[in-house]
Amino acid sequence: MADFILITGCSTGIGLHLAQRLQQEGYQVLATARKENDVTRLQQSGLRAHKLDLNDEHSIEAAVEWALAESDGQLYALINNGAYGQTGAIEDLPTQALREQFNTNLFGWHHLLRLILPTMLQQNRGRIIQISSVLGLVAMKYRGAYNASKFALEGYTDTLRLELRDTAIQISLIEPGPIRSQFRSNALIKFQQHIDVATSRHHEVYQQTLQRLQNPTPKNPFTLEPESCLKPVLHALRSKHAKTRYGVTFPTHLFALLRRILPTRWLDSILCRSA
Repeated sequence: MADFILITGCSTGIGLHLAQRLQQEGYQVLATARKENDVTRLQQSGLRAHKLDLNDEHSIEAAVEWALAESDGQLYALINNGAYGQTGAIEDLPTQALREQFNTNLFGWHHLLRLILPTMLQQNRGRIIQISSVLGLVAMKYRGAYNASKFALEGYTDTLRLELRDTAIQISLIEPGPIRSQFRSNALIKFQQHIDVATSRHHEVYQQTLQRLQNPTPKNPFTLEPESCLKPVLHALRSKHAKTRYGVTFPTHLFALLRRILPTRWLDSILCRSA
């Protein structure tokens, strides 16, 4: 029987594409999404799907129970993908906004992983693939909450890899740069929810932020389709020795290099112009 893979954040973008293509590749995909209507849409497209809200531990636990039942307790891989980006200067971020960012982008992943890991250890095989970001390698202005969550994810995943080194479970990070998705529309909702544009000293920058987030067409010339993440994920799933990190898109490779070779102040200057 084909291997079972549980994927979070399958409503759009990378998660949706991976769910569809990995099923075409012969895997038994267990897709999850936060909203019931997205779950229904996934089911109508031929995927096995279940609700999983990374902000709700009970929802995570119910989804794991469903996934283990569907796979008869034989889950080969977990692809943690569900996330969003909170935009805004750090000084303008309510603490609650930061909590929400970490709940979705890290703490929910942790709760899910702790529930899945015993199954992988018992069966003595498994792959854990964490979808990170170029902003887990370098920081950019007005992305502080998202930067912090992805930097934390990188350290968390490195630690997990060390602690599982004596097992048959392999851990990989996928680090995309700009990918065409609904990421900006979701970020717009959170930006409008938490940031008081009118009273901020950054209000002029925020007007540009609103225009960027409302524009359905990305301006970044290096933006790729979600398809670009399939090849590294397949390698991480199939290779005898999966890589610990897979960079996706030119900006990720460029900034990974610049971080190693440039003095911090030089890199800061470049990153400030990139914001």
